[in-house]
Amino acid sequence: MIGMEDAIKTYRLKTGKSAKLFEKSKKYHVDGVHHNIRFFEPYPFVTKSANRKFLIDVDSNKYVDYWMGHWSLILGHTQKKIVSQIKKQLSYDWMHGTLNKNSIELSEKISKAVPVAEKIRYASTGTEATMYAVRLARTITKRKTIAKIDGGWHGYTTDLLKTVNWPFHKSESSGLTDEKHIISLPYNNLEKSIKILKMKKNDLAAVIIEPVLGGGGCIPATREYLLGIQEFCHKNNILFILDEIVTGFRFRFGCLYNTMKLDPDLVTLGKIVGGGFPIGVICGKNELMKYASTSIFSKTDRAYIGGGTFSANPLTMMAGSTMLTTIKNKGNLLYKKLNSFGIETRKMLDKKFGGSVITTGIGSLFLTHFLSDSTYEINNAADAAKCNIKKLHDYHFHMIAKDGIFFLPGKLGAFSDVHTKSDIANLAKSTDEFLTKFKK
Repeated sequence: MIGMEDAIKTYRLKTGKSAKLFEKSKKYHVDGVHHNIRFFEPYPFVTKSANRKFLIDVDSNKYVDYWMGHWSLILGHTQKKIVSQIKKQLSYDWMHGTLNKNSIELSEKISKAVPVAEKIRYASTGTEATMYAVRLARTITKRKTIAKIDGGWHGYTTDLLKTVNWPFHKSESSGLTDEKHIISLPYNNLEKSIKILKMKKNDLAAVIIEPVLGGGGCIPATREYLLGIQEFCHKNNILFILDEIVTGFRFRFGCLYNTMKLDPDLVTLGKIVGGGFPIGVICGKNELMKYASTSIFSKTDRAYIGGGTFSANPLTMMAGSTMLTTIKNKGNLLYKKLNSFGIETRKMLDKKFGGSVITTGIGSLFLTHFLSDSTYEINNAADAAKCNIKKLHDYHFHMIAKDGIFFLPGKLGAFSDVHTKSDIANLAKSTDEFLTKFKK
């Protein structure tokens, strides 16, 4: 495709230093990267620094960033208040492996904003948080099977690494040992999901769901679907777990579940609540979280959850606490702004592409799906997988190469507080250029 060849040529001319460094990276790192999704053709640029809404690469190219650290930086890069508090904390310490005041302050803020967070444990990643939530559920129920969603992404934990990528019937990885204890549900199809759950209810420990599929296509769950799954869980003594690692504090000061009148047993958090530092959070009702206590329960009845060398380290706790304080002080105006940007952008993109795409999302999150001949709606990850993924990659790469606009190719975009209305206009302009150069 001529348009793509031109974009690649432009990119190579602009990123010579990145190309050389990436060749060096390949000598030491598998595929030259540290996370599979961070590679894109012909090679990823190498970031030198970031500031507010910009990534700056080693060739001094600037990119308006919609990836925002895996969507964790809702206030943008190098937010001044967080930088200031981190510098202050560094003057005291940054790692000691003991209880620290910062963790208490962060937990107090989370518990006030998230009703289910009667008790909290910290980890260093979202993957760990979901892993521990599953372990806790199995401990409490004395059952083994976990239900998740087709296309649901809960990190690299063996307990949940199934039906993440299309085609769902194929295993996600060699070396997995727990696949027989994972069942998968079709998102937003309550009838079929309940039918599957009924078959396994006697050995079902928990159902874990993202209220908005992140990696699975930026697709919101319907309120009816979540309420139906929750009702089934509560009637059958199955734990209802919401993975709000992406959605927590993204659309409001707190979790998305509060807006749907849901009553989850456990919730996992991450990303935004870490202020840009590594974090995973397992929180839940006291009657359930108490099973993590080594003082109450014996080895055979307790669940080891949370912890790790760097869990609840004072730097992360300070960054997270500062982040939540800053967000709260900004009030509803912050979320009103970000959510309106998302709405406007989704409408703009759907209009620009004239029916050839569906732009999914909610609030400040959005993703453009290029429709195939057999796809007319996007309700779940299977629908998303049938779309033209290559064209989406081409679209994102065109913006990177030609207009200094960064989406991790194929992944959803997120607005932050440092984005402005002009960024929406620039997205529209870049989209017009793409439509001109990448005609069917």
